[in-house]
Amino acid sequence: MRDELWNRWLTALEQRALADLTFAEVRRGVQALSSLYVERRERLQETGALGSRAKQAAFAWFYGPLHFLLLERIFAHLAVPGGRTIVDLGCGTGVAGAAWATLDDARASVLGYDAHPWAVREAAWTYRTLEIRGVARRLDAGRVQYPQGSSVVAAFVVNELGADIRLALRDRLVRHARDGGSVLVVEPLARRALPWWDDWVTAFQGAGGRADLWRERVDLPDAIRRLDRAAHLHHDELSGRSLYLRG
Repeated sequence: MRDELWNRWLTALEQRALADLTFAEVRRGVQALSSLYVERRERLQETGALGSRAKQAAFAWFYGPLHFLLLERIFAHLAVPGGRTIVDLGCGTGVAGAAWATLDDARASVLGYDAHPWAVREAAWTYRTLEIRGVARRLDAGRVQYPQGSSVVAAFVVNELGADIRLALRDRLVRHARDGGSVLVVEPLARRALPWWDDWVTAFQGAGGRADLWRERVDLPDAIRRLDRAAHLHHDELSGRSLYLRG
């Protein structure tokens, strides 16, 4: 069932992107996002990562499946439990919560939260297409309340927060895990963009959690591979760093 839904989702992503854009326009969107995230992260708040239709299509069609594949591998390596309720902070297109929800046949419910209205709509579409019980709402990551015992994932969002909000979020996540929940934080492997990471490692490990680095070889879907090559990128290996704490 996972493969069937995965293939259906990939096909639908491609069809939606190319309904109003050319392949070349999406490729330029991929290159623009790559530059923004890798080379000019300090300008994210100023420019916005989703400020054009091409960037939105690139984020959904290209980076969404890449993040899904990476998160799926991380969940498997950490042997995280499926859980009943998954809270996805800064959910983007919803792939982190979706990847966690598809770990077992029971299928947890997903609560996705993002500050961007387009991302909220896209996450809701992702849940429907992958047949996941989930809802997406517009709310800043720092204001989300977590149900008791829920599983919380924050993938590629903590670095986009202000310093004060980020510090408060760290303490809330650690308390949530201590109260019986579980928390997974994922960020890119590059350290120069994460000056706050060591403090989070200390806090999570001090509470009994773990910190990991990931480099995962993957076989990209054909359409994603074509975009990857056209944009002169190399995603045959997906990488990231994570913090995991389970109460």
